[in-house]
Amino acid sequence: MACSIARTLDVIGEPWSPLILRDVWVGMSRFDQIQADLGISRKVLTERLKHLVEQGVLERRPYDARPRYEYHLTGKGVGLVEMLMVMVAWGDRWLAADDGPPVLYRHHACGRIAHVEPSCSRCGKPMHPGDIDLLPGPGAAA
Repeated sequence: MACSIARTLDVIGEPWSPLILRDVWVGMSRFDQIQADLGISRKVLTERLKHLVEQGVLERRPYDARPRYEYHLTGKGVGLVEMLMVMVAWGDRWLAADDGPPVLYRHHACGRIAHVEPSCSRCGKPMHPGDIDLLPGPGAAA
């Protein structure tokens, strides 16, 4: 489908993949760590990790003489984590409990607690749905 949203959902559109990416992002790189954190079945986790590696989002690196691997984000995976950070901002705004969000994010550049907000890559101003026009791109369907 000539739609970037649909193509992204082909990679991470089932419930476990974003949570696996989150775990790898925060430093859980081994199968047993991810499985214990998520409570996911070993079979499903094996399938999801294989898919994410095949899609170029994660890479496997051996860490033991036995065939054991750690999982690490690729550049493509880091890009998906950036999208997850926008999801965090939405969840914190609309779904956080009365006592606030479950995690705070400190920005390295300024040292302050902040949330992700999409901004224009050209001018740096915030981009909201009402602030943009959708135009056909070079990859649009005829």
